[in-house]
Amino acid sequence: MKRPFHLFLLLLSALGTLTAPATARPLKADPYSAYLFAYFTGNDRKEEAIRFALSTDGYHYRALNGNQPVISSATISETGGVRDPHIVRGADGKTFYMVATDMVSAKGWSSNRGLVLLKSKDLVHWTHSTINFQKRYAGQSTLKRVWAPQTIYDAQAKKYLVYFSLQHGSEPDKIYYAYANKDFTDLEGEPKQLFFSPTNGSCIDGDIVAKDGMFYLFFKTEGNGNGIKIAASDKLTSGYVLRDNYVQQTKDPVEGAGTFKLNNSNDYILMYDLYKLKREPIRLARARQVMEYEMSTQRADYWWWADGLYM
Repeated sequence: MKRPFHLFLLLLSALGTLTAPATARPLKADPYSAYLFAYFTGNDRKEEAIRFALSTDGYHYRALNGNQPVISSATISETGGVRDPHIVRGADGKTFYMVATDMVSAKGWSSNRGLVLLKSKDLVHWTHSTINFQKRYAGQSTLKRVWAPQTIYDAQAKKYLVYFSLQHGSEPDKIYYAYANKDFTDLEGEPKQLFFSPTNGSCIDGDIVAKDGMFYLFFKTEGNGNGIKIAASDKLTSGYVLRDNYVQQTKDPVEGAGTFKLNNSNDYILMYDLYKLKREPIRLARARQVMEYEMSTQRADYWWWADGLYM
């Protein structure tokens, strides 16, 4: 799950969209000029809360509200803690959707059973709902955890798709999805598996980027040699084919991939969490193509231990 402290960077692409113009077309100026970063700071109870930071270049971030929570975890969750926040600007350009793991890590890494849905018009006042999967769905008696939810708008279905990792019994973590209802207060239907790993290995920290009619699923593999891989499909909810190589540019353990397009550029940034390096946990890699992160890695200008997602 964006582990010990998940670096779930959902960059709302400077509050932009997840799509980008083809490189052959002239670059159209983005209407946005900043990036909002939703994050949490660690495994202590007071750190498992949503915080915001702001950037004008996608690399250097300033914590808002004195690096204190912008929302009380106790008021929005069942467990009293939230992790892995992910935030997106809605298709209407003026509504914001956020999801988070409903969890207190002190209770154990297999202790949580749900997630939190939040919605806002101004990034200050939020409506919220919790979903406990064992209470909401039948057949979930062996469920051990629900990790790192994210949201993407499905233009064909005209709905918001929420995807997350579930782990049942001795089975590996698998990435599932379900559509949110119109009010973003609940999920519709049973969760369905989104990605089928050819190795049947654990897959967590899913992050989907849409570009030129394709969907690119970044995720973390677990076990020996773990890291970040990409699977691609021309359909949002099925058909993902694994590209069997790691995209992080380090030999250190990583997790919590977050990918976003830079404003006023065709380039993309891949951010990930080096979760064992507490002093410099966040790294960035820049590339022209979503699948090809071959440029030199840069360090993000953060001083906190964070897990989050960009908008």
